[in-house]
Amino acid sequence: MTVKVNILSRYKKKKIDNDTKALVKKACKAVLKEEKFENSAQVDVTFVDDDEIKKLNANFRDIDKSTDVLSFPLGENGEYDINPENGALLLGDVIISVDHAINQADLYGHGIEREIAFLTVHSMLHLLGYDHVCGGEEQRIMRKKEEKILDSMGLAVKGE
Repeated sequence: MTVKVNILSRYKKKKIDNDTKALVKKACKAVLKEEKFENSAQVDVTFVDDDEIKKLNANFRDIDKSTDVLSFPLGENGEYDINPENGALLLGDVIISVDHAINQADLYGHGIEREIAFLTVHSMLHLLGYDHVCGGEEQRIMRKKEEKILDSMGLAVKGE
């Protein structure tokens, strides 16, 4: 399995460093490994501020407020478009609000690295078809997968 992760920063307040980019790539790969995704894959991850994610959320989801992460899957029912240049399956786009990530890391009492990794893992699971909107069992399954993947990356929540 080869994973191409394109990272773009439109976050103007601070440069997204190479360690953060490496963490995002590691999180994407960890999800695909856990899900036994055997094909080559490509995903685009973009860092934005709260103002930009609020506009995207309003435009695409009709929700006029900022959020932590948005997922835009390109596949449906396991079927994906293929990048003709490299044969990778195009999974979709992940948009992360750095402002939200910083606030949530403070709120939950863990580092920004864990929060960025969590948001990446969460969104990657959405790109692979997982959902939690209805809550219940689907949400429990998704949360369990998120924690297992973060644990495999050495980012488990202390006390778990």
